[in-house]
Amino acid sequence: MKLFGRGRGPRFRRPGADAARTGSTRVRASSGDDEQHLDSFVSSREGVEGFVEPRTAVSDVTLLLVAWDGEYTRRRVPSADWAYRFCQRRGVRAYEAGVVGIPTRMREYIKRQKERESGS
Repeated sequence: MKLFGRGRGPRFRRPGADAARTGSTRVRASSGDDEQHLDSFVSSREGVEGFVEPRTAVSDVTLLLVAWDGEYTRRRVPSADWAYRFCQRRGVRAYEAGVVGIPTRMREYIKRQKERESGS
């Protein structure tokens, strides 16, 4: 009789256990809405740069777009290659976020937004 292996067979699997999972959270896959949002951001802002963020324990690969003034958006993307191709097709410089980090202008933008919210 197995003492420690009880309940680990295929008949005891949770429903949806084969779904995409990362750590203990379910990860929503990227969608056409995400691509449309990224496209809209690029076409309506100036000086946009892309930062490809790798998959982590909590999220899939994401593309962070940052405009010249620090305004930003982040969306899930199918893969890092997809993110680089997206940026290349739109003439947006793309960087690996894990190497270059997050731009200072974005941190300053977030700080300004927080000051506006607390001042109101």
